Amino acid sequence: MRKTISVLVVCGAFLVGAAPAQAQTAPKDPVRALKSKLIPGHGVRYTEIANWSDGTETSQAYNTKGVLQFGKKGLAAYDIASTAYDDEKDRVIYNGKATYYSGALAGDLPKGKTWLKASGGGGMPSEYDQVLNPTEPTTLSALLEKGSKSGNTVTGTITFKDLRKASAWFSRSDLRSWASDTEVSYKLTLNTAGLVSKLWSSYTAKGVSKGYENFEDSTVVVDTRYTGWGTKASIKTPNPKTVAK
Repeated sequence: MRKTISVLVVCGAFLVGAAPAQAQTAPKDPVRALKSKLIPGHGVRYTEIANWSDGTETSQAYNTKGVLQFGKKGLAAYDIASTAYDDEKDRVIYNGKATYYSGALAGDLPKGKTWLKASGGGGMPSEYDQVLNPTEPTTLSALLEKGSKSGNTVTGTITFKDLRKASAWFSRSDLRSWASDTEVSYKLTLNTAGLVSKLWSSYTAKGVSKGYENFEDSTVVVDTRYTGWGTKASIKTPNPKTVAK
């Protein structure tokens, strides 16, 4: 393994004799529920565990926690901290204009610097992060459309090609150039408000880009939990004195 930058059931009632009719319970629209939370200065927290397998050996690759901050149209900033399989710490901060990396993701830095700054960004930081981002309305819509609903869960598959069209999170990542027909299997769980509370995904890498050759045919499984929808969020960038450009 290597580190890289880079729904509800609708209930009705029949009239029986003179018994009063019961009102139907309207199903929650997950996309509408999500859009109601896209308020600048607010966001959602999440934790996730990523496991890696070469088909013979399986091991935990990353343990991650993050805060996603919203703008009017979706993801505006984030702060993501990960602990790798070898106990090294990584952190990525995106403020809407630039991305800041620390730890192994930053590579070798000049003396006295602990962060590397790169223009742009906003995509998933590495191949071990959750490849699906249900905080994007277009991505959530695609997952609902391609999945099968049972109670409060949606299961399905989506290709890298479709993710490139639907997801800025994915299309800004290094994985965007991998084989278009790569399939991501997923299981999405909704809470009573119609918001995503859990997301499990799995994909097997193929047609990887240059620099990822050792990752070919590896499988990544990520289990993500979302909490605190609507919580206040303000992403702070590192002290400029600690940043290498």
